[in-house]
Amino acid sequence: MARKLLREYLSYIQVEKGLSINSLESYTRDLEGLQTWAGARGVELHQLTKEMLSEWVMSLSRDGLAPRSVGRMLSAVRGFYRFLLLDGHLLTTDPTAELVTPQSTQKLPRFLTTEEMEKLLDAPDTSTTEGVRDRALIELLYATGLRVSELVSLTTANIDTEQGVLTCLGKGSKQRRVPVGRSALRWLQHYQGARRALMNGRESERLFVGAGGRPLTRQFVWAVLKRYAARMGVRGVTPHVLRHSFATHLLERGADTRSLQALLGHSDLATTQIYTHVTSERLRSTYEKHHPRAKRNGVEKE
Repeated sequence: MARKLLREYLSYIQVEKGLSINSLESYTRDLEGLQTWAGARGVELHQLTKEMLSEWVMSLSRDGLAPRSVGRMLSAVRGFYRFLLLDGHLLTTDPTAELVTPQSTQKLPRFLTTEEMEKLLDAPDTSTTEGVRDRALIELLYATGLRVSELVSLTTANIDTEQGVLTCLGKGSKQRRVPVGRSALRWLQHYQGARRALMNGRESERLFVGAGGRPLTRQFVWAVLKRYAARMGVRGVTPHVLRHSFATHLLERGADTRSLQALLGHSDLATTQIYTHVTSERLRSTYEKHHPRAKRNGVEKE
């Protein structure tokens, strides 16, 4: 079925668009590559969903293909599915309609290295109540990838220390559960005493509070991170940078994109795609710097 559909489409574009032999070979190679990818998952081309195609696009970026190459392949695939729709072949909707095409000028999200992250975590003076709170706050941001709005909205009831998970309300009022690592849990336990001192006898449902039990604001968290980042000599550290660091470090250590999508609270898998560009660039940079057979300026090291 799939091979027949491909032959029909390739014949169609050869006649209708008058493509050169090189262009036709390029289309054939790209579509056969997608066919192989689909076959490895036990489905045919016309059975691929938008989610599956998003995963395919991410796999191309993760394998190190340049955004321009990924965009070219996606263009060929879009044409194929439009042909299936126009010719009445098996489809009623276009699964490529909302796919994100990587941009060659796309700005990659900034993230901290693990070494920079360790320095940031060690920056607060934990001999003070505010320092313990700030350490717990930074630990939790990095451990969960929460948005700053989600962090400041947390209540004490949102944390299940026995199960090691928290519940938060994300964009679109969508609730999700996120695991919390051991280090963050340990600092949250340390923070309980500091929180009581900050509350000074008052009551509040909010997890993170200031003096007198006042709930923290997003602006306050931004200022806290800016202050500690300045101590370590790093600029541009924001709550979202910690979110990007969380996502990037998970992918570098083998996390799959669907799990990351759930942890970050992305409604569309394509949104998570940006992190594959980050890790591809990071891995390439690491290879160039450390691998004994890496090419430097077009010349192999001996």
